[in-house]
Amino acid sequence: MVGAGVLSLPFALSELGWGPGIAILVTSWVITLYTLWQMVEMHEMVPGKRFDRYHELGQHVFGEKLGLWIIVPQQLIVEVGGNIVYMVTGGKSLRKFHSLVCPNGNDIKLSYFIMIFASVQLVLAQLPNMNSISGISLAAAVMSLSYSTIAWVASAKKGQQPNVDFSYRSTTKVGVFFNFLSALGVIGFSYAGHNVVLEIQATIPSTPEKPSKKPMWKGVVIAYLVVAICYFPVAILGYWTFGNAVDDDVLITLQRPTWLIAAANLFVVIHVIGSYQIFAMGVFDMLETALVTKFRLPPGIALRLVARSLYVAFTMFVAIAVPFFGGLLAFFGGFAFAPTTYFIPCIMWLTLYKPKRFSLSWMANWICIVFGVLLMFLSSIGGLRSIILSAKNYQFFS
Repeated sequence: MVGAGVLSLPFALSELGWGPGIAILVTSWVITLYTLWQMVEMHEMVPGKRFDRYHELGQHVFGEKLGLWIIVPQQLIVEVGGNIVYMVTGGKSLRKFHSLVCPNGNDIKLSYFIMIFASVQLVLAQLPNMNSISGISLAAAVMSLSYSTIAWVASAKKGQQPNVDFSYRSTTKVGVFFNFLSALGVIGFSYAGHNVVLEIQATIPSTPEKPSKKPMWKGVVIAYLVVAICYFPVAILGYWTFGNAVDDDVLITLQRPTWLIAAANLFVVIHVIGSYQIFAMGVFDMLETALVTKFRLPPGIALRLVARSLYVAFTMFVAIAVPFFGGLLAFFGGFAFAPTTYFIPCIMWLTLYKPKRFSLSWMANWICIVFGVLLMFLSSIGGLRSIILSAKNYQFFS
């Protein structure tokens, strides 16, 4: 649940300001916890049947064809977009780790570090299914908690910097407005567990007496408590320490103590290695199913090796071409993550359960839908503008 997006939350607060920033962070936490509960409940809403994939639930709600067209493109954008961001994150953190432990070494280009990160993914991509990466997932979870703790403890230890400035980063009204929109997407990207929650719940045994939703909901509650413990201190203390001078990755801004910040960046690398595989597993499943059913290719090790390797190479290629961490977070957070996280579960809930108009459930779902739709459109605009501005001064494949 705790993604690399946590490291950009101080940056998001610097573009939103104290009041709006904390309000949107808390609102997003509440809404996404609510929609995650809906996903867990809908997993086994039909007696004797389990919706083990997001698109299967979508097909049940919207129909066989329409459900696929609504859910699958969104889910693919989320998972592929997440993998591209994790490629950039892994490369940047490796580069930061190298610069800290070898301060007098040669300056190696970011592209090479992204390639190093991708080479690890090429090997791990050959693991067959979600259960086979449980150990990697556990390591990733421990690492996310570790580097989040280091980020806020190091910020608190450093203390508020001299001449810290809490005014908006941009000096123009247009810049302030678009930065505000971009920051919404950064926060939206931070809440991304919905896209694989049904796949995870599918690994839990279920009987009529002991349905999977009970242990799954306990896991979700624990996960969201950990999210709160990680997100809020990092966001608040990171912004309090550096003000609008904070980078889009707070660990890049932190320089001291060297050994601790180096360790934190290494923890980020280990975490995104696991996160990449969690997000990629759904893509692998769709890709291999399509190749076997549509193109009549024989399933097996050869198909897995070629298909998955090509996918890893594709995400590496895009990450090298567009290595803009903040802009990518904002764009994908709005364009892809907001629909599947903030409002599609609510639309499905209203369609299936049909709560009475103006009842508490009806109003709660419509509030989430309005908030999510606004987040999707506004943050996509801000994120795209951020990428365009970053690309102006960037030499592609330099």
